[in-house]
Amino acid sequence: MAKSFARPVVETLDNGDISFKRPSQAKEIFRRLRKNKGAMIGLFLSICIILVVIFADLIAPYEAGVVQVAENKLAPMSAEHPLGCDNYGRDVLSRLVHGARNSLLVAVAASITSCLFGCTLGAIAGYFGGKVDMLIMRALDIFMSIPDLLFTMVVVAALGSSIPVLIIAMTLAYFTNYVRLVRSGVLNLVDQEYVEAARAGGSSSARIIISHIIPNTLGIILVNVTLNVSSLVIYQSTLSFIGLSLPAPAPEWGSMLSSARTDMLRAPLLVVFPALAIVLTSFSVNLLGDGLRDAMDPRLKS
Repeated sequence: MAKSFARPVVETLDNGDISFKRPSQAKEIFRRLRKNKGAMIGLFLSICIILVVIFADLIAPYEAGVVQVAENKLAPMSAEHPLGCDNYGRDVLSRLVHGARNSLLVAVAASITSCLFGCTLGAIAGYFGGKVDMLIMRALDIFMSIPDLLFTMVVVAALGSSIPVLIIAMTLAYFTNYVRLVRSGVLNLVDQEYVEAARAGGSSSARIIISHIIPNTLGIILVNVTLNVSSLVIYQSTLSFIGLSLPAPAPEWGSMLSSARTDMLRAPLLVVFPALAIVLTSFSVNLLGDGLRDAMDPRLKS
């Protein structure tokens, strides 16, 4: 079993004896995370972005970002339109905050589903080995030979453009890393004494995988889920930029960049705002993911 890196806490009992207590691993991870300034900045920015997503309707009305008003075309910043209007007369602030909701919903959901699907296949391949492992890994090799963007285009063309379809397409594009990651971890754990003891005790394969193996690979899985959100935000923005995401006029950061191309010289801020949102979101999640990775590494001392 993975060795805990938590520092023991020394306590003196009423009778004068000394007691050593080891704090929980979760508390130790959080302690390490708090000492990482970059991770705290990433956490703060991520919380701010989440609050924007939650309270998007209070920040700016959704209708202002989808209804075209000809007389507001390329309107400058004002009290009514704090970030101005785009080339269709739609409020940029409204499109920005509601675009955050669409972009992050798809990215986070796809990151979670790709994790669940990939971890399941990886655990099965690593635990059972043999022909099962060979079949899964060879199928994975074939799957990985297909370019992600090409595969996504085929899925969207076949099933239509909607949030569930995007989540499915992005899940199938990103689950492969989890299969290899978890399979490698399971191969290192499957012959451990506590796994053998669970087998001898009559535990089923599913119970051993869920109760004994997956928890010991949870740290690296959690880190990769966090970092994958950053990649998926960029990937989803790329899809919407080339017209493979939600149908217009649904607000998305990538589609905002795409529609601003024709007027970027007259109104450069139409490009700056969504680009800044994508960069800031990706940057904050990467900082948090790197901090989690360092906090969960027992080889680091602090």
